[in-house]
Amino acid sequence: MNKPIPEKLSSQIDARVKLAIAKAIERHRKLGESISIWQDGQVVTLTADQIPPLDSTCK
Repeated sequence: MNKPIPEKLSSQIDARVKLAIAKAIERHRKLGESISIWQDGQVVTLTADQIPPLDSTCK
């Protein structure tokens, strides 16, 4: 039987995954590449100019 992941560990994992995603999106923005996101029940493609810059506290 699998033991449950301690709350602290799962919170750390969530935070790191969110940071990795934010950095990947920022990389796309800096390289001028578009990204596709799910918005209002449909796929929307954002150009690099439409991607907001990464918050400086996330770096």
